[in-house]
Amino acid sequence: MIPILRVLLYLPSVSATLVRGSHREVAGAPPFLPWWEEAFRRAFPEDVRSALNRQAHAPPLESAPWALRVIKRLLPRFRLEEGYEFAYAALKGERRCLLPAVLVQGMLSSMGLTSGVYTVYESPEGKRSNLGHAVAVLRLGKGDYLMDPSEPTPFPKHRGPFVATPKGLRFAEPQHAPDGAIVGYRTREGTLTPDPVAPLSFPYLRSQFYYYRGEQAKGGVFRGPSTPEGLPRSEAMLRKAVALAPENPLAQYVLGPTLRKEGRLEEARVTLERARRLYETAGFVPPGVEAALKRL
Repeated sequence: MIPILRVLLYLPSVSATLVRGSHREVAGAPPFLPWWEEAFRRAFPEDVRSALNRQAHAPPLESAPWALRVIKRLLPRFRLEEGYEFAYAALKGERRCLLPAVLVQGMLSSMGLTSGVYTVYESPEGKRSNLGHAVAVLRLGKGDYLMDPSEPTPFPKHRGPFVATPKGLRFAEPQHAPDGAIVGYRTREGTLTPDPVAPLSFPYLRSQFYYYRGEQAKGGVFRGPSTPEGLPRSEAMLRKAVALAPENPLAQYVLGPTLRKEGRLEEARVTLERARRLYETAGFVPPGVEAALKRL
């Protein structure tokens, strides 16, 4: 897994993969890295690199909550429609789940800690969704700790992470220790220890950014009344998401209703059936997939 924020801080030519993609979508936003460093200096009494170096010497279960506090201080406003973009973070201090998860993962990695990002389909309260929520994961020898800036306390016990296993992407049921550590992942093939389980790949995370751009396109598939300009925008972003990570079932699924709204019913059916196969292979088919197929 690429240590994303370490890349942002020390290898800016490589970090352009995520940041430049965001700034292409948003005009007038200040460059992300200078904004991040200046915002940190205003919020805390030291520069971000010194803080990361200091936190690298603290116990991991203390450094991880610190990273969450940084996100909540620098990105105080939740915004469903735009909070996934680096550019809107710098322009408005906005956040949604994916961007904070990526930034937390990067801070942990910059401290020398093994970390990654999962999407989740079942909350700590048991509420199910369709992989639209992202969390960071801190990986220690005693287990994996989920980190979610959207939750009030560190290390929430989400019930349904979507993870990479030796058999492919899988919906998993975590087995939690009392302190919140995940010590096992139950999948369709059986229960795995954390060792063979991996966070989502960098192409998958890039795909998820494009998924949100398609989902939230004005006049597109979901946001507001669909328009002749908005639907092609949704389609283009979702096709980019699928191209980056064909194994991303959520991107495949939402592309189906987009095509249906554009009147391309057979393409929509093929796309939705492809999405259903991905979900079936991973171990769970959300009800919306079958409902979308019935509408065709």
